[in-house]
Amino acid sequence: MEKNVLLCGYSYHTHRTQRGNKNKGLATYLLRLQTEGRCVVHAEGQELTIEPGDLILLKPGSFYELRIGEHDKDKQAALSKVTSGDYYLYCRGAWVDDWWHRSAKPIRIRIGMTDVILSLWNQIIKEKQRLEDENSEMTEYLLRALCLALDRAINDTRTSHSRWQTALHMRRYIEEHAREAFKVEDVARHACLSVSRAAHCFKEFYGKSIMQYALEIRLSDAVERMKHTNLTLEQIAESSGFASYTYFHRVFKNKFGLSPTAFRKQ
Repeated sequence: MEKNVLLCGYSYHTHRTQRGNKNKGLATYLLRLQTEGRCVVHAEGQELTIEPGDLILLKPGSFYELRIGEHDKDKQAALSKVTSGDYYLYCRGAWVDDWWHRSAKPIRIRIGMTDVILSLWNQIIKEKQRLEDENSEMTEYLLRALCLALDRAINDTRTSHSRWQTALHMRRYIEEHAREAFKVEDVARHACLSVSRAAHCFKEFYGKSIMQYALEIRLSDAVERMKHTNLTLEQIAESSGFASYTYFHRVFKNKFGLSPTAFRKQ
């Protein structure tokens, strides 16, 4: 059976190091997962600062160069102590070609480090270390399992990012409309979600309900108006988005332990 995993291992660097050539295309696919420290990768004309959990995926012909111990892309000071650890794998084959073209592959994506992915990578390393005794068929199936596990991690990351963007979209809507009368249904409609999904998504990322967040904004506005304007408390309650002064008085006292009048006198 043809060996499709050409090189697989774990590397740990404590000195300035350079690998690859950004002016010469790769001969095989490259999978690389940063596990510790930071490095700089030049890939496909981009300079990328790579941190723990970052996965690099490159196809044959891609230009690639790894530099460890450099300044980062923000021109911060060089690392006082060089440390960089990563798993790497160079592979080829018809199955890998098919896997690569099933979905768009990012050059760099942060997937974290799951036990499943690290375990599969380590199993491939152990099999490759057998040299003449390597079971190519086992290595092939381990490679397939690793690629599929990476696909799942990439999809999970993209889904999580999509949910975060949706939650951020809702947060901005709340901030823009907190001084008006609105309902959770309005926020959900703006995000093209059902009420239950909108509520769950927002709380997942911000740890509070939609209306709790709106209430915090209204109370913060009210405090600023109490400090810096001569508006009456009733006017402040109305302009901050409270339906009535009675409701404003109750939630304000629950929040700050003082009535609006007592707070303003301080």
